[in-house]
Amino acid sequence: MASNEYVIPEHYEDLTPAPQLDQKTLNKMAWRSCFLQASFNYERMQAAGWLYSIIPGLEKIHTNKNDLAASMSHNLEFFNTHPFLVTFVMGIVLSLEQNKVDIPTIRAVRVAAMGPLGGIGDALFWLTLVPITAGITSNMAINGNAAAPIIFLVIFNVVQFALRFWLMNWSYKLGTSAIDALTANMQAFTRAASIMGVFVVGCLVVTMGGTQINLQIPNGTTRGLSATTVIVSEKEAENFTGMEGIDTETAEAGTIAMTDEDGNALTASDADGNAVECGVTDLGNGMASVTYGTVTEDPVNFSVADTLNTIVPKLVPLMLTLLLYYMFAKHSWTPTKGILLLFVLGILGAGPLGLWPSIW
Repeated sequence: MASNEYVIPEHYEDLTPAPQLDQKTLNKMAWRSCFLQASFNYERMQAAGWLYSIIPGLEKIHTNKNDLAASMSHNLEFFNTHPFLVTFVMGIVLSLEQNKVDIPTIRAVRVAAMGPLGGIGDALFWLTLVPITAGITSNMAINGNAAAPIIFLVIFNVVQFALRFWLMNWSYKLGTSAIDALTANMQAFTRAASIMGVFVVGCLVVTMGGTQINLQIPNGTTRGLSATTVIVSEKEAENFTGMEGIDTETAEAGTIAMTDEDGNALTASDADGNAVECGVTDLGNGMASVTYGTVTEDPVNFSVADTLNTIVPKLVPLMLTLLLYYMFAKHSWTPTKGILLLFVLGILGAGPLGLWPSIW
């Protein structure tokens, strides 16, 4: 029984090189590349979006219907690359299609070109452009600048659309030599972009990380003299002249005095922490201003946050960042799991455990 399955040939029927594609067609395919993942699936990944993007060029290159069918069939095979750099692969494949290169070669070049772009795109966008742009604009948003999200979107989209159109034209003109130009410096470029991304993440931890351990440990009490000023009659002021002989280390809290054991005026602190000398000032008309000291006893707490900031500032945000890195690198966590972890730690720490400063 004969099989009806279509077999992709190894060569096109019409081997005459096609004319150069016009700029309008190249631009049309660059715009269509925005829909690369519109029909994403786990069997062929971006293949349907890839064919949708490249088909305007294929229709102009292959006037032979059989050749067009063959080209569309092999371009519908598995395909997966960075969505913002896909036009680089499109330009190379279109150059090969235009010169009617044999189909196995086009397949091999397509696979070879799409592979390296994943690492380069991640380093260029997710580890460099997004952290830098988001870090700057998020700080603007925190300070109340309503234009911050608009600025972020403008910068991000200007960069990615500029790359889409430039790579389409550049790789189409260079053809297969574009792969050599890319892979020659790929390792150095990826490393440089990754280092820049890590550097930016470190800066964001310092500038944006505000998590602290809100733990106060009781550490005894401290005593002092608090100044109190009252207006009384001259006769009532005489009641204060005998207040002396106070010892702040042994006297009970609330004890008042105006002089020490030697009869010298005491110095107490007002509400602002300024030193005030105790004594009586005659205001005339039979009134006097009396300033006296009251023994105060205030609890002293050991602040974990202040101590950590003195020794290693921003230690807690750094530890949270390293924890996420460990989970991503060693346990293959997804970003969603990392977000959920921080969400749970934030709720427990600000609520029942009381570790972080409460936002409520």
